[in-house]
Amino acid sequence: QVQLVESGGGLVQAGGSLRLSCAASGRISSINAMGWYRQAPGKQRELVAVIFDDPRINYADSVKGRFTVSRDNAKNTVYLQMNSLKPEDTAVYYCHARIVPWQSPGYRLYWGQGTPVTVSS
Repeated sequence: QVQLVESGGGLVQAGGSLRLSCAASGRISSINAMGWYRQAPGKQRELVAVIFDDPRINYADSVKGRFTVSRDNAKNTVYLQMNSLKPEDTAVYYCHARIVPWQSPGYRLYWGQGTPVTVSS
């Protein structure tokens, strides 16, 4: 069974930094993409950043220049370095991955449990 486990959320003042981590574990054949979504109270879940295995990277316009997504393939781990945080970055951040499980014909989508990030003004 494949799982995504996140860590690194918390409370930070505006202008500060946080680093999120997400490790995939289980019987994995390959990982096509890993990234982060977020959901603020009363809003829809939105893409923050995603890194593919080819290795394209996409960012939401609202985080470009402030956030950096990276991946350690040996550890099946994706990171999100968040700098110059703003109160509007406050949300629950969810790790997301497109993984081909062991002995599976195709990929499946997986989500982490979410880690809260609160940015105070």
